[in-house]
This record gives sequence, structure tokens and C-alpha cells, in this order.
Amino acid sequence: MGSRHHHEQGHTICTVAHEKAQGQVTRLVSEMSSSARIEQIMRSNLVEFTAQVERYSSAASVLDALDEAIAEDVSLMVLGAKRFGVTLRDYDAMKIGENVFIHKSVPNGWWDDYSQLSRKAFAPIITMARHCLAPYTWTECLRMFDPVGIDRWAYELGLKYGLRDGLTCPVGARWVVVYWSRKPLSRTLSPQLRALLFMAANFAAIRLEQIVGPDPRRIGSRLALTPRELSVLRLASNGHRTKRIAELLELGEETVRSHIKKAQMKLGVKDRLHAVAEALRHQLIP
Repeated sequence: MGSRHHHEQGHTICTVAHEKAQGQVTRLVSEMSSSARIEQIMRSNLVEFTAQVERYSSAASVLDALDEAIAEDVSLMVLGAKRFGVTLRDYDAMKIGENVFIHKSVPNGWWDDYSQLSRKAFAPIITMARHCLAPYTWTECLRMFDPVGIDRWAYELGLKYGLRDGLTCPVGARWVVVYWSRKPLSRTLSPQLRALLFMAANFAAIRLEQIVGPDPRRIGSRLALTPRELSVLRLASNGHRTKRIAELLELGEETVRSHIKKAQMKLGVKDRLHAVAEALRHQLIP
């Protein structure tokens, strides 16, 4: 009797465990099927957005249409778009509705805090956008830079407002279009969907440029360094001292120092090292 009881009890436990495991498999298959269906709809919507983007006559309508195209994924939304200024530190030129466009899905207060904090330190996420050709998620940027202290402000601010992750899409070193998400995108963003989101971001930026028109501030001469000033900074970036730069360019040392000082003034910096760094950030020297 005891053996039979234990056998029946063991059989019951196995049955329950099997049913539980079967339920988990069914749930996982259902989730995968749902995820695939959502992605398929988003793919179709994003392609349709690129075909219809020229119909939109305002920046808000462009971002709304892009957000609607990805609405099937309730955790993914459009954050907005930004056109880069003449310099990285051109904070006073950042104006909502002119070169910064924030989508209505963004939590209230985030942009106010972001614009204030960005005056104190660079955000690696956006700094990368001026030099990258491909999109990247915020978590990828976080792993790449492993920031500490003040360099973490953009990530921590996002978490404060529920922006868990995002996809930053640089467009021609002139624009950046950004999506945001309530959950990590590395688990949900397939390579195919990432490519389509990037494509749609490019179309959105092109249309935004047409709507807002050219930026007259970019026609100035502040960053118009002369060929000699660029040559001096290029050699300085390779570690050459003033004397060696003068020898390589067949110039006097005082002339080299003069070129460096003029370059510093145009770039708005105080020393040679900072001048080289700014020239590299603005892609003025290779």
C-alpha cells in the first residue's frame, strides 16, 4: 500500500510538473508569436511612413506619424529630433520648434531638466551622434563608455522620468532622431527592425530639414579655420611640439604659435589641447 501510495503521489507530481512546463512553453510560444506579429505590423507601417512623409507639413505631424508607425509596440515611442548647431556648446541656440522638436509622448519636465543639465556636461549619447553613421541604443552606449560621475547624468535623468532605453539615430552629422522605450531594447529590437527604424528616422530628418529651412547660423565664419590653422592642429593632434610643427610646415615657430592662438579663438577654447579636441569633435581635421 505504501509503495502504491508513493507511486501515485509521484505520478501526480510528475503530471503537475509536466502541465506546468507545458503551460510555460505555450506561453512562451504565444509571446513569441505576438512579438513577431507586432514586428511585422511595425515593418509595414515604417515602410508606409517613408512613402507618405512628404505629405506632412509641420514638424509635429512628422513626429506624430512616425510615432503612429511604431504604436503597435506600446513600450516604444518617438522622443524627438534635434538639428545640431554650429558648435557643440551652442546651448543658447537650442530652441523648441526651431532646431529641437520634442514629441508629446515624452514625460513632462524631462526636456527642461535635460536642457539645463546639458549646459554643465556633454551627453555621450548625443556627442556620439555627430560622429556615427549607424544607430545605437542607450544601453549599448552605456556599455561602451562605462561612464562614471557626471558623465552618467543623461542616463540617470532618463531613468528618473521612465525612459529606460532609447535608439539614437544620427543623420548626416546634422540631425539626430531619437526613439525612447520603457524597457531595454536589446531584448526586443531585431536587426531588421533596427534598420527600418533608422531608415524612417532618416526620412523624418530630411522632411524636417525641408520644413524648418536652412540654419543661417551655419553660414558664419566662426569655424572657418584657414588651411594653415588646420595643418597646425592636425600635426598637434599627432603629438608634435611647436618646433617640430614649424619644421614640418617650413614656418617660423612664432607663426605656428600665432596659428594656434587664432584657431583657439575661433573654436572658443583656452589651450592647444582643447583646440585639438574641438577640431576633432567638429570633424575639421582627420
